[in-house]
Formats: sequence, structure tokens, C-alpha cells
Amino acid sequence: MSINTTTLVAREEIAAGTMAFHLQRPKDFEFKPGQALELILPVQTTTPDDPNTRHAFSIVAAPYQDELVVATRMRDSAFKRALKALPIGSALTVDGPFGSLGLHNDLRRAALFIAGGIGITPIMSILRQAAQDQRPQRLVLLYSNRRPEDAAFLEELQGLEKKNPHFELVATMTDMKASQRPWAGQTGLVDAALIGRVTGELRAPIFYVVGPPGMVEAMRQTLNRAGVNDDDIRSEEFYGY
Repeated sequence: MSINTTTLVAREEIAAGTMAFHLQRPKDFEFKPGQALELILPVQTTTPDDPNTRHAFSIVAAPYQDELVVATRMRDSAFKRALKALPIGSALTVDGPFGSLGLHNDLRRAALFIAGGIGITPIMSILRQAAQDQRPQRLVLLYSNRRPEDAAFLEELQGLEKKNPHFELVATMTDMKASQRPWAGQTGLVDAALIGRVTGELRAPIFYVVGPPGMVEAMRQTLNRAGVNDDDIRSEEFYGY
């Protein structure tokens, strides 16, 4: 890992209560799809002894893109209040990249991603790069949210499905009664039955599970009960989001 100075270029709301922060990409900052960085706030935004000066985020941008982007649920924490209040053009520090949640190299084996909420962030980097590279590998994403309003990058994912013939999106909403938007897609939880339908025609898939710790553990147990070996499951747990 290495420490670099960057600049906050833009911020935008990408779903209800979720924001993306666009950063200038430091010269020679190289990373792999699915990796993360640590974002360090300027000292003047916090008190000198404040431990909430740095936070780890998956990199949403793909390596071929000329910017760095992170996205997060805007919980009421000292770090996120300070990050949201930063003026555009502010200097920040990034430490990284780190992490090993990368796509496996065997193109013959499919990849099935299971993401809950903001767990979509490292997967976005992987899917964007795969589409850019025209990677000839079957990729399927099971993406669970409460409502369409909560689903970050949903429209882009629908666009990637049209752009990449090897990619399939299966989005499901678990609380449509609370939604103000129409939804004609899948509803309900990601359970063994849904996973079974999705994986039915996939060739020896590797499973990638990303989301809050409880969701990740539940999905591991569901996959194990379905006969999936732990060697074929890769996961990343998101704390404090």
C-alpha cells in the first residue's frame, strides 16, 4: 500500500441515503477490480484526538477509469458527517489499495455474486472492468435491496446487462410495500430456491458474497446447505456502513 494525496471532485446521491464521492486519481495509483482504499480526512475537519479520521471503502471505479470513486450509506457517524461537509476541491489522503476480492482467473467457471445493499460496491468495479475488457466469462449478480429507491447503481447494472452478453442481473426487492416506485422484477429474500434457479445452468460457479456480516453468514449457511463447498465461496463483510 501507499499513501497519496487526492482531491474531492464531486459528490452525488446514488440511492436513498447513499452517496458516491468522486476523487481525483493520483498519478501511478494502480489497483485491481474489487480492491479497497482507506480514505483519510483532513486534520482540520476533526479534533486532533478524534479516531474517526479514516475509513475503509471499496473502490467503485474500475481500473480503466481515470477517477477514484467510493460510495457509502450515510450513517450518522462523525466521519461521514465530516466527509459530507467537505467542500468540493478539498484535499484528502488515500491509503491503498488493499484487498483480494478479485475475479477468479479460470474463464470456464462462472461467477455468481450475491450482494446486499452497499455490498454492491466492489462488485461494481469488477463488472465495469469485465464489460470494458469484453471478458468471455459468465457472470451473474443476485442483488438484494429493500426497495428500488435503496438500490445503488441499479440503472447502471441494467445497462451493463445490455452491454455485456455474458452478464445477467437478478435484482430482488424485499419490502415493496414501503416503495414509491414500480417494480416488475423479482421480490423476496435471496433464499436457497432462488439461488438454485439462478445457478441451474452455470458451469462450476465460484460464489462471491458481499454485505453486512449477518447477511454474509446467512448466505454462507444457505450455500453450504445447498451443497456448495467453502472452497468455492469467497466473501467480504462490510462493518459500520
